[in-house]
Amino acid sequence: MKKIATSILLLCLSLSCSKGSEMKDNITEEAVESVAPNSNYFKSEDSDYKSSNTSNAKEKQVADLKIIKTADLSFQTTNLSNSFATIQNALKKHKAYVQNDNSGKNYGTTYRNIIVRVPNNYFDSFINEISKGVKHFDRKEISAQDVTEEFVDLEARLKAKRTLENRYLEILKKANKISEILEIEKELSKIREEIEAKEGRLKYLESKVGMSTVSIEMYTENPTGSENTVSYGSKMWNAIASGFNGLSSFFLGILQVWPFILIFVVSFFFIRRKLKNKKSS
Repeated sequence: MKKIATSILLLCLSLSCSKGSEMKDNITEEAVESVAPNSNYFKSEDSDYKSSNTSNAKEKQVADLKIIKTADLSFQTTNLSNSFATIQNALKKHKAYVQNDNSGKNYGTTYRNIIVRVPNNYFDSFINEISKGVKHFDRKEISAQDVTEEFVDLEARLKAKRTLENRYLEILKKANKISEILEIEKELSKIREEIEAKEGRLKYLESKVGMSTVSIEMYTENPTGSENTVSYGSKMWNAIASGFNGLSSFFLGILQVWPFILIFVVSFFFIRRKLKNKKSS
């Protein structure tokens, strides 16, 4: 009986162990299934984070580009004053300013040439603003020059020159001989000139990159530069006045050469008289 009881007890223990292992396996599988979606979530989060960093890096690279933008525009207008007023409004709107303003008359046309400096980020919108009232451009040239490589190279060279300058200054503090001091100061002078030249070039590039240049040439065939047309009577009067001025210029020219005319007249009569005397003799 004891053997039978012992065997029954062992059988019960084995069954309970097998059930426990099955429950454990089930719990493990459920845990894995429950964690799997979360792990996918973390993977997606990680991929989104990486893509976000990549896009930010690309945006930073674009922002770090040094682009010099220029535009050269030429067009005909019926009213120079109105066209310039449009440009003035665009200047105020886009925080730009006029660097040079030149106007005059040439070959029957009235012109006004303007050079404008506009912030780089407002360049495109400024061009679009002043182009709205223009029917046709005789010339419209827009260019963008990438000077990023030169900019980076100048900064690196400038940094190296400044480091070299500091080293020479440290050596100068320790120099005792006058010859050594003079030699070091000579080298420092050369390095300082190179630094100033590179700083000047950097400032020039920064100015060109920060403020774009727009050249505008406006002209009109109307001499007055307005929309008012000249009447036919005015044209006739202008022609008469022009003819009178020409006649006056002619007589003034004759008065300037009157001695030569007098000599020619006296010589003509003298030769004529001499020829008559020969015939009569």
